[in-house]
Order: sequence, then structure tokens, then C-alpha cells
Amino acid sequence: MAEAKLSATPLAAHASPHPMANPGYGKRSAPDQHPRTNRDFAHLPPREAAIAAYLDRLPDGADISVKTLAKTLPYGQCALRTALNRLQAAGHLRRGRERLHTDSGGSRWITRSWWSRTARDDGWWAAFTRGDVPEDPPERPGPTRSRAHILLAALGRTAPVLSLSAADCAALAPLVEGWFARGATDEGVLRALTEGLPTPVHHPAALVRRRLTDKLPPEPVRRPPRRVLECAECGVPGRPEALAGGVCGGCRGERAPAHPRTPLPAPAVHARAGEIRAAMSVRRRERTPA
Repeated sequence: MAEAKLSATPLAAHASPHPMANPGYGKRSAPDQHPRTNRDFAHLPPREAAIAAYLDRLPDGADISVKTLAKTLPYGQCALRTALNRLQAAGHLRRGRERLHTDSGGSRWITRSWWSRTARDDGWWAAFTRGDVPEDPPERPGPTRSRAHILLAALGRTAPVLSLSAADCAALAPLVEGWFARGATDEGVLRALTEGLPTPVHHPAALVRRRLTDKLPPEPVRRPPRRVLECAECGVPGRPEALAGGVCGGCRGERAPAHPRTPLPAPAVHARAGEIRAAMSVRRRERTPA
């Protein structure tokens, strides 16, 4: 009765902030979600709706593991595990892994918990794992000065000979935005504009325009994401098409179809045996000292 009473109302915000996961882990918001409304989780049972509303308001990177949620919400681990599985079946949550590329050229797999306020079907999540769902567009700058405009306005602090007027900054900002769109950092843009300056600089705006145009970095290589979803019950990775509602066929009680075994013909058996004997002979020679 107490649990039903608690789950019937939205969970209140806690005085202390929700714990964050280690960098790179925790909650990850799925792209292209609908704006938040008061009816986002009306299709869920009261307990699941309250937990979903709480998760939806957590920032990306928040620790949404069962153990951590049990310390911050008025439910035990068993109830939370059941609720999260139901949220996964309803299309709001998927758990799995994603391969990230490091600056050194290597890669590593990261555990992910993808959250979507907007319920998604299995087909959408399958497209998401392939990278076929467009990511959220970058936020448009507000009426205040853009990042590019601020960089250009402060350019004179780094190189006084490149001090620009407000009109120059407004005219050159789109060129700097082009650099940012290709992954350039503020420091990279500043280096390109200030290193090896001629003496004297007669026309700062013309020199900045020339360098922004001539030194524009190449388009970044777009790598498709490598994502793997996992079964909500047993945690075994699988193809999205085999994880209906986020659960594998074995956990749903389905039996794998029996495949009749066709014996190999004698010539194929003899050929395979010959390959094995040849491989073993090579290994013996490699292990025998000269």
C-alpha cells in the first residue's frame, strides 16, 4: 500500500544532487526527442511513470544503475530492476555498448544506457545502433554574440596587430564558424591566425580573412557508430532485430529452430583431415630448434 501511494505521485527532487557516473558512462539521451510535456509517461503504470519522469530530468552522465537508484529513490533494487525492464519494453530505454575512438588512434568499448523521453519501437532502436538516426543538431546561438564573434573580438589580446572592429568581427564570424563545423578548437583557430605574422600588418581584417580561407582544415572523416544492444534480462549482446522489447528470444522463452545436420561427403572429410595434418606438421617444424 505504501509503495502504491509513493508511486502514484511524481518523485520529488532530492536536496543533494543525483550521483554522476564515471566520465563516459551513465545516462545518454537519444537524439530527436519531442519537447517535454506533462503527459510524456501517461501510458505507463504509476510507479514506472514516476521513475521515468525522474530519469528524464537527470542530466547526461548521471548514474542510473539499479544500485545507485535504490539509494536515491524509495524503491528496492528488485522493484527498480523490474521497472527499468518495463521502461525498456515500452521503448524508453536501451542498454548496451558503444565503441569510441581515442585521440591516439585506438578504440575502446563503453557501457551505455540510452534514454528517450519519446517512446521508440524496435525498428527505431535498430536504426539508432547502425547510426541511421540523425543526431541532434547543435544549439543555435542566441541573440548574444556567437562563439566565433567572441574569439575574433578577443584576437587583439593575443596579437595586438590583429585588433578588429565590430563590423570586421561580424563579417568574419561565418568563416570561423566553418572552422568550428570541421572540429577546430578555439586554440587551433588562434594559432592559425597569429603564428608567423608579417611585420608590419597593414590590413588586419584582410589578413585574417585570407588565413581563415587558405588554412581551412579538411572535412572530418565521418565514422559510423559501433553500438551493440544487450538483453535486459541476461545482458547478452545481440542483434537489435533479435531483441524485441530489449529482451532476447531465450529470455522470452522462445526455442531456437532445430537445424538438421547433413553429413559431409567422404572427399570433403579427407580433404579437411589433410589440412589439419598439414597444419600440425608446420607447427611441429616451427617448434623444433634448428
